[in-house]
Amino acid sequence: MDAAQQEATARARELQRSWYGEPLGALFRRLIEDLGLNQARLAGVLGLSAPMLSQLMSGQRAKIGNPAVVQRVQLLQDLASQVADGSVSAAEATERMDEVRKSQGGSVLTNTGQTASGSGAPTVKRVVREIQSLLRSVSAAGDIIEAADSLASTHPELAEFLRVYGAGRTSDAVAHYQAHQN
Repeated sequence: MDAAQQEATARARELQRSWYGEPLGALFRRLIEDLGLNQARLAGVLGLSAPMLSQLMSGQRAKIGNPAVVQRVQLLQDLASQVADGSVSAAEATERMDEVRKSQGGSVLTNTGQTASGSGAPTVKRVVREIQSLLRSVSAAGDIIEAADSLASTHPELAEFLRVYGAGRTSDAVAHYQAHQN
């Protein structure tokens, strides 16, 4: 890899960090490990070609162009968390991955397979991730922060919302969401 390619890859990974919170290579490797997948299976669940997944992981390509794929990534992150905390078995995770693969994305706040303890209500984390997905499908994190900065003096609450949900960590957005309920 020559210097120009190395620079382009470093730039792509930095863009991924700003858009997705971390480089996609690290995120996808974690999903592969946590869910017991290989790259081909992950690509299939996400609805990406294996070469596209490889380009995203290596930093040859920076952005996931399809918002439905971004949503599937978030669904898999949630699923991996549930497997890690023991609330979902490996067998159930496999079934849910098939549901994720079939999901079309784009539908905000759907309940299909995403309910908390069978209550029929989406979990707080699910709602937060849907908001994050929607904002991040519209604009990059840097642009969202720039918009928030321009609103800060006249609309500080809206600026905070944009920063927290558009460019912040999911855990911070969950705390913000819970603090602003009722």
